[in-house]
Amino acid sequence: MPATTNLATVHLSYGVPRAGVPAPASFRRWVDAALAGARRRQPAELAIRIVGTREGRTLNRSYRGKDYATNVLSFPVDLPPGVRLPLLGDIAICAPVVNRESREQGKLAAHHWAHLTVHGVLHLLGYDHIVETDAERMETLETRILKGLGIADPYQA
Repeated sequence: MPATTNLATVHLSYGVPRAGVPAPASFRRWVDAALAGARRRQPAELAIRIVGTREGRTLNRSYRGKDYATNVLSFPVDLPPGVRLPLLGDIAICAPVVNRESREQGKLAAHHWAHLTVHGVLHLLGYDHIVETDAERMETLETRILKGLGIADPYQA
């Protein structure tokens, strides 16, 4: 059953066991923080799927042409003209990759999960990091949102 938070209805699904994955309430809090930080005031609805390496690799290969599992993928909704719904899209987060990266980078796992959730939501809202100026804008916003959650700048070495 989806849970409605202050700003969003978040649908969570799991393609892996939930051990080592943050609680649903954490994802909802991080989604709300991202929406508030991006100044999104209207209702929003999105899905987050926690995937394993195989599913993450398949998604990354199918949609980005890259044959490996990545940490987070975002799929913004593409509604037909004239259709006005609060749908933002879907996010896939690869649990084994996120947990491995947090260990390798010396970060608390929960902080890395929060960062990637915020990152994914911002992609759904149209933020990107392909062009350097867009990347700086997105990273600055992520850092501000995470600071509000008590999480250090993830881009600092």
